[in-house]
Amino acid sequence: MDLRQQQQRNMAERYRDTVDQREDIRRRQVETGTPFVADSEEQLRARAERLVREGEVDPGALAPLPSGTGPVRPAVVFERILGAASELQSVNFLARGERAARAVARISIVVDGRRAGFGTGFLVGERLLLTNNHVLPDAATATGSFAEFDLESDVDGTAKPVDSYDLAPDELFATDPALDYTLVAVKVGSAGRRPGAVHGWLRLIANQGKIVIGEPVNVVGHPDARPKEIAVRANELLNQLPQFLHYRTDTLPGNSGSPVFNDQWEVVALHHAGVPDPDGAGWIANEGARVSAILRHLAAAEPPPEQKALLAELGPQAVPSEAVPTEERLIGATGGEQAQERRGVTGRTGTGRRVVFLHGRGQQGHNPAELRTGWCRALATGLAASGLAPLNSADVWFPFYGDALAAASAGRESVAPGTATTTAEAYVPADSGARAVYTALLAEAAEAAGMPASERASETAQESSLLGGAVAALQRPLSWLAARSGLDDVVIATVFHDVAAYLGDKAVRDAVLDAVLAGLPDDGEFVLVSHSLGTVVALDLFTRLPAGISMPLLVTAGSPLGLDAVYKRLLVRGPVRPGQVDGWLNAWAAADAVAIGCPLGDTWSQVRDVLCPNPKDRAHDITQYLSHARVAAEIGRAARP
Repeated sequence: MDLRQQQQRNMAERYRDTVDQREDIRRRQVETGTPFVADSEEQLRARAERLVREGEVDPGALAPLPSGTGPVRPAVVFERILGAASELQSVNFLARGERAARAVARISIVVDGRRAGFGTGFLVGERLLLTNNHVLPDAATATGSFAEFDLESDVDGTAKPVDSYDLAPDELFATDPALDYTLVAVKVGSAGRRPGAVHGWLRLIANQGKIVIGEPVNVVGHPDARPKEIAVRANELLNQLPQFLHYRTDTLPGNSGSPVFNDQWEVVALHHAGVPDPDGAGWIANEGARVSAILRHLAAAEPPPEQKALLAELGPQAVPSEAVPTEERLIGATGGEQAQERRGVTGRTGTGRRVVFLHGRGQQGHNPAELRTGWCRALATGLAASGLAPLNSADVWFPFYGDALAAASAGRESVAPGTATTTAEAYVPADSGARAVYTALLAEAAEAAGMPASERASETAQESSLLGGAVAALQRPLSWLAARSGLDDVVIATVFHDVAAYLGDKAVRDAVLDAVLAGLPDDGEFVLVSHSLGTVVALDLFTRLPAGISMPLLVTAGSPLGLDAVYKRLLVRGPVRPGQVDGWLNAWAAADAVAIGCPLGDTWSQVRDVLCPNPKDRAHDITQYLSHARVAAEIGRAARP
């Protein structure tokens, strides 16, 4: 039996061995009426948090809360967010798909100088191509083979010029028959063109949260060696195995090595074959190796030193959480091991100005190095738009308080699990001070968003002793904010919950400030760029900074500092501009419900407000703010006077 036959036999056995699992999945989907409950609570949570964090939630496509008076389970909130994977998509779904497809190439397999077959592959770095082991099983096969990009038709049906690149297995070649993957270097083209610089590349993401059972999958490849085609209809993730995914879609020979995407055009798997029907009646499913499994296998390998530079093109987001990059110095680490509570990533120490990023809520459990990379990438986009060079991420400091905030807030929820009937109630803090802030934030924000006084008065009339004096109908102002801004009420409620917990609970505030102070430079000048809850933390931070610190520029983005309920509870007790700050830039978006009190210039002195045209579905996203040309230019010029 040859290797390919063994791979197919293993695939059929995996499918047969999970028949009971798939039957249980189908049963639960039918009983609950939703495809997503088939996955674990952990997977649902990771998926929902990723969609919210990346700003991918389209509020218009969210599934509604169940009607009636029954309790809202925590999973239902996540399933509402996951409902964004409906048949209704933002129109940019097509443009983003076209951008992702540019990195996909047909592989022409050449053996002994003759074309021996075809497959599909895709760029995962400027010079890194991923495909199947059964497409390129060894370096000798890869040596004569080449990748053909733009083998497709334009919008008028005219064939595009094909852009070909030879492979360079002598520079890097990694493969595994069990996972059926091969990662190979690609040679530089004519005039020094690196393929990724021309066609882009697809980031491989190690963390979970990219897809759950029941969501659609999309496959781009070269079936039967034809020009590039896409499968986006009747596609569904059927099951998740530790190393493989099973899904329903249309593929043909030649699709081997295709990327399998979620609806946000992130790669979730490497397609390798259809699962044959044991009775010989065709094909019953498709299978692909999970991205996380491939990255774990790569991380466990010991590549030669000369290959590490090429592998670094995969990026920090491709490093599994159990394998923290050694070049990153994590604050709070001891003995070379990452501390249980991560505090952040230091930048290089030296003369000159430093840049410090201060994140918002919801980052607990995430790798600070990955977060810093995402912020730097967005800033680089804005700097390029303004004609400025990008910053070196190694010079950027990223204090991290996500774990400290989560730990300090743990066990402080007043609503017993499974008893909340509305989103607003589900996020009411337990601490009485924090609860008062949460109520005030919702009421004031709804008023600023134009909620009629008559409706606000009816809210007051419905106060009860429920939850220690919280307004029973808090969902109404929350729903008003969601409708006016376009952000989902879950997104708004979670941000306001954490802002309230920080401002209303001294223990939470102290834990957050201590974590941030541990990750800041001890002296000198630095530019501080803050987002969301981080802008509130930043203003409190000035009361505790060492005397030797000065700040040429403070940037606040997506900030709630314009609300009375916020600035009156700061440690400075009001809209008092910090004396250490030379310049203050506030970036806000009209659709950002968290920045509802903006612009700040009406309340705070000497603040320059910049209105950013963030789209509704990403109104509060830090990457949207940082990629704005004027915001990025101000940061770039302040960092390099």
